[in-house]
Amino acid sequence: MRLSTKGQYAVRALVVVAMHGDSGPVSLRFIAEREDISEQYLEQIFMDLKKAGLVTGIRGAGGGYILAKSPTEMTSGDIVRAVEGPIKIVDCEHNGICERVHVCVTRELWSRVSASMSEVLDATTLAYLASCATEKIRQEVR
Repeated sequence: MRLSTKGQYAVRALVVVAMHGDSGPVSLRFIAEREDISEQYLEQIFMDLKKAGLVTGIRGAGGGYILAKSPTEMTSGDIVRAVEGPIKIVDCEHNGICERVHVCVTRELWSRVSASMSEVLDATTLAYLASCATEKIRQEVR
């Protein structure tokens, strides 16, 4: 499985929101400029994030997005699933129909790889990523 830009950008964007959310809602324009991501693409991503209950949109002047829950309670797995769907390296079900399910010797392998990916993503909180980003910025300033 290759994580698409949608999943990568969603995580990057929410790191920005986590880092700057104490100052109020974070605009898509700010995120787009900071991360060099198309604002239109961010609009699509944030629709999925909002539908998943990860962000709340604030309308009007000074509006933007805030996290719907604490960054310590949100994982990169939550974010990726919101925009990409289930984390699977291979879709062995093929919409519920696989003629080889009883004889496939690699099915267990792909299942374990997918589970490992989920484990890493679910163990990495948004708060951790935001603290890493803050530290990188501090190091650049020195």
